[in-house]
Amino acid sequence: MPKTSNSPRSVVHATFCIERTYPVNQALLFKALTAPAAKAEWFAGGEGYTLLARKMAVRDGGREHVKGRLASGVVSTFDAVYHDVVADERLAYGYEMYLDDRKISVSLATLELKPAGTGTRLVLTEQGAFLDGNENAGSRERGSNYLLDALGRSLK
Repeated sequence: MPKTSNSPRSVVHATFCIERTYPVNQALLFKALTAPAAKAEWFAGGEGYTLLARKMAVRDGGREHVKGRLASGVVSTFDAVYHDVVADERLAYGYEMYLDDRKISVSLATLELKPAGTGTRLVLTEQGAFLDGNENAGSRERGSNYLLDALGRSLK
């Protein structure tokens, strides 16, 4: 059923790409991205964040749901569907982000894992549609950098 509203609607599209090299093999990096306990170590909202719900099934058609309260009191929700899972090589998923009950974006993210010497290079490419005044792809890119830095710390 289509949404109706008296408030103005808008959408801004943005794409970004981030690369990191981690000192672990592809299998270990893939596990950190896909095993629920391993991902819980690094995929969170930062200081003052309180986890409210976490479910994860990484497989073609599988879903991931992470919900938490930020220090400000706002509830952030990440709802993803995995469209392509190639063990140790690639993840492609679509996801929606919510702040409280307001959908702020819809994105397609692809993570590619490639050999890099004795480690692995991760390439994250995200294409986002930022909705109804939430036109801040720069903020999403900064958040993604924060999470990839946390991933690196979890691998040490």
